[in-house]
Amino acid sequence: MSHTSPVFDVVIIGAGAAGLFCAGQAGQRGLKVLLIDHAEKVAEKIRISGGGRCNFTNRDLDPAAPHKHFVGQNPQFCRSALSRYTPADFIALVQKHGIAFHEKHKGQLFADRSAEDIIAMLLAECAAGQVTHWQPCAVKNIEFLAPGAYPSSATSYQIDTDRGPVQARSLVIATGGLSIPKIGATDFGYRLAQQFNIPLVERRPGLVPLTFDGTGWAPYAQLAGLALPVQISTGAKKTRMAFDEDLLFTHRGLSGPAVLQISSYWQEGTPLAINLAPTVDLPAALAQGKARSRKLIANELATLVPSRLADAWAQREADWQRPINEASDKALARLAEQLARWELTPTGTEGYKKAEVTLGGVDTKALSQQTMECKTQPGLYFIGEVVDVTGWLGGYNFQWAWASAAACAQALPPAGH
Repeated sequence: MSHTSPVFDVVIIGAGAAGLFCAGQAGQRGLKVLLIDHAEKVAEKIRISGGGRCNFTNRDLDPAAPHKHFVGQNPQFCRSALSRYTPADFIALVQKHGIAFHEKHKGQLFADRSAEDIIAMLLAECAAGQVTHWQPCAVKNIEFLAPGAYPSSATSYQIDTDRGPVQARSLVIATGGLSIPKIGATDFGYRLAQQFNIPLVERRPGLVPLTFDGTGWAPYAQLAGLALPVQISTGAKKTRMAFDEDLLFTHRGLSGPAVLQISSYWQEGTPLAINLAPTVDLPAALAQGKARSRKLIANELATLVPSRLADAWAQREADWQRPINEASDKALARLAEQLARWELTPTGTEGYKKAEVTLGGVDTKALSQQTMECKTQPGLYFIGEVVDVTGWLGGYNFQWAWASAAACAQALPPAGH
């Protein structure tokens, strides 16, 4: 081995939200940091998130109760990091950089102008920490050098890259999940975990549109593009999860915030229940309609739900294709019940190409919740989405990226030790 390979205090692989933030924080602690990414542009996921405005955190996050907004085998794992680096801390950083932002709803904060402002801020933080960037640069091989190996008595890692070998005392993996491969997502972090015998939790797409079989979906395909507020739920009793959000019909199934949220809790083969008129007392409204109107049921229903939905729904039964005053009470009760509890079972999801996040990943049992370091592999850290911690839609995943990155950056051994 050549003794001229550059030596860093820490090498961070993956220049997304978690990697960039960790690099800046570690560099500003005085560590010599190398940040490597295989893509030409850093932070593509930040760039496209929130419709290009980046929903960078959520004010409603409660660090003391992470199970409310995070999914994984042990959501409590993220409590330590989230309580030490809070949404208020990140908001203060955004304000320090003079970035204007607004709250959309439900605590979701977005940059006023563009996600590019958040990326520029993270790069400025890296510059303040004199972080070295190598990109595009692929990592070919990583080797663990036990104590006593060059250049010091400490443990270190030899990282072979497209730009030659480097050595580092600490190695941070911030390579994200499998979602949106077209912007460079790979399974690198999971493969590396396997190399060092770090256990993984099974991965699947999260925050993803749901699909239905062609023939079963045919009556609803015509509703593609229609959006409306609903209550959506899945699971029973203790495992039941429900969201009040907007639903979007697509050609192949359902999307919109309601479906993205529920997809992280939905188990294959189980039904969803959707209340298509959650703010309306349907039985009472239909009974009143029957007493005072001679309009077709579909026309009367169109005053309660979007007219395209009312038309499609009335087509489902002959009893519903007549004037409301001629309908039986039983038929109207059935109509009210089915709109308030539409039960349907998805056949699958749109997969990683449309998923916003990856569920599963590096098992939190293998990591220290204080430092994000592997318990069995000294000097190796995993942060951000590569870990089995998945937040709700609405800025929670970015806050986990910032918080896990900060916990790691603070825990890295000081320079030259």
